[in-house]
Amino acid sequence: MVEKKIGKTEKEFEIKDVTTCEATQQMLLKARIDGVETHFDRAVNMKACPIGADSACCKHCFMGPCRMNAKDPYGKVGVCGATIDTIQARNFGRMVATGTACHNDHGMAMLNIFRDVVQGKIKDYRIKDVGKLESISKEIGIETEGRSIEDIAMDLYHELEKTYTQVEGEIPFAKRVPPKTLEMWRKHGIVPRGAMREIMEMLSRTHIGMDQDPENLIKQISRTALVDGWGGSMVATEISDILFGTPSPVSVEVNMGVLKEDQVNIIVHGHEPNLFESMLGSVNAPSLIESAKEAGAKGINLVGMCCSGAEVLSRHGIPHAGNFSSTEPVIVTGAVDAMAVDVQCIQQGLVKVAECYETELFTTNPRCHLEGAAHIELDEHNPQACTDEIVIRAISRFKNRKFPVEIPKKVGVGVHGFSHEYINYMLGGSFRASYTPLNENIINGRIRGVAGVVGCTNPRVKQDYVHVELVKELIKNDVLVVQTGCSQIALAKAGLTSPEAAVLAGDGLREVCETVGMPPVLGLGSCVDNTRILIACSEMVKTGGLGDSIADLPVAGAAPEYMSEKAIAIGQYFVASGVYTVFGVTFPVTKGTKFEKLLFEGLEEMGMGKWGFNPDPHEMAKMMIAHIDKKRKALGIDKARDRVLMDMSDRRSIDAA
Repeated sequence: MVEKKIGKTEKEFEIKDVTTCEATQQMLLKARIDGVETHFDRAVNMKACPIGADSACCKHCFMGPCRMNAKDPYGKVGVCGATIDTIQARNFGRMVATGTACHNDHGMAMLNIFRDVVQGKIKDYRIKDVGKLESISKEIGIETEGRSIEDIAMDLYHELEKTYTQVEGEIPFAKRVPPKTLEMWRKHGIVPRGAMREIMEMLSRTHIGMDQDPENLIKQISRTALVDGWGGSMVATEISDILFGTPSPVSVEVNMGVLKEDQVNIIVHGHEPNLFESMLGSVNAPSLIESAKEAGAKGINLVGMCCSGAEVLSRHGIPHAGNFSSTEPVIVTGAVDAMAVDVQCIQQGLVKVAECYETELFTTNPRCHLEGAAHIELDEHNPQACTDEIVIRAISRFKNRKFPVEIPKKVGVGVHGFSHEYINYMLGGSFRASYTPLNENIINGRIRGVAGVVGCTNPRVKQDYVHVELVKELIKNDVLVVQTGCSQIALAKAGLTSPEAAVLAGDGLREVCETVGMPPVLGLGSCVDNTRILIACSEMVKTGGLGDSIADLPVAGAAPEYMSEKAIAIGQYFVASGVYTVFGVTFPVTKGTKFEKLLFEGLEEMGMGKWGFNPDPHEMAKMMIAHIDKKRKALGIDKARDRVLMDMSDRRSIDAA
């Protein structure tokens, strides 16, 4: 039995009501028997603040905090005179600023590693995808012909650094935006200049006594969000691919059954891939493998969790133990000898759960410490000093395991790693890599449209349920689904990321999937890799036949179980790019206000996308499909047409267009 208990909860819940993941259910039952608390317990005992949920509270100065009445939103104003709309806009803007800061901080960290690799200061990493380095450089105007890789790479570094530091002009990846979409941004003055400038201005304009016009604030909110999607997040994805390799499809095992009782189990959890890349070297070091065997283990088992896990799942086929809501329950197995974390989505509750089972918990990044957790800092100039020490401590814990091990026998197998580059190749082959087959199958109606289903899990709703039910409904209606992050893991556990899942798709989508040999649900990587979806949308516009801007495309997005401010920033950059984006769980606005109407209607009138909200997956699917059908009708492709076989002259005409 576990010796260190956290204490009794005030309320108990039906375990099957909080998660559909059978492995997590099993571990929650064990945690209850062991007297261990998880975030599911805390959620049932921590009532969400109804005023905060409606964004009807302003705490940005000390004349307050001021509480509005969501049932009578215009019945009163704040002490300074701020209306409910100004208060909501300020709150929303600060959420976007924080989420954008988080992603840009990640992206800048990756760019700094890239610089030191190019300059020879970091020896453990190297440029693995030279082709991508050259293609991105050409795309943003850097000369590559006849130049060394090092010179090209340094020019790329200096150009992408503008994403963060530039105070005037347009961020480098604005060159990727479809011209009509970029024209709309310029019209409204929302083309991002640089992340530091936009985040600083966003926070300044939400200070007491500053910008108090919600319609003006929404422009800076959009500009700030766009420097996330087309800035910091995009840089993080592209630099990670250049350094560590661009993903291509790989079969991967997912769920807690990937843990091995007779091996040293090490979980890496967080968001920055460099920790995981270095850990790969340590767990494969012959001396450490020998040490593990001397301790009685058959080997060392490296497993991913959350978003850094999703990256290496896509890039290297590393097995994945579960998404955000399973990070505490997985420790309850007693099989986890060490968990190493870096940044983002790290719950402080992990410390107490790890103490209960004497699991070694390590923070590794100076930007994210946990009170009570050991810290072994990862220095990219000598990263294996950190990762070797983690492995050594994990081996010691394995040798001295005190608690019974219970590993759920649940493993799902699916195919992941569908980068933009591979989708391009998959559809057109080596010689005719192109999105033309995708566009053609949307035009002829075999594929109704494309949906991005992304985001976190949230203990306020049943884990994985909304993700899975929503996606089942979408693919049944011939909507191709692309996924990132925790949502991707939910679908992988449910078996929907395998080619065999095509039997659940509608006739048209199933035909395409079976022809290509792909799943109806394409996993793209971590949350930061949502930018792959933006690039795919741009490529669909560029390929032709589906309108002139992202707002014309028959596409929609959803974050059914989101929980973080990063998700709000992601949602807003998709909306500002032209995508209808539906969130579940809750939404931080007061119903019936001008600001709600601005988000849910006004942005679309400005030429962008718009927000939607519904906690029910089936209703959410109906909303997304209705939007896709609306866009098909506007494009004049609302009726499917028979497939026309093309001869070579037809193909040459398409390729030349």
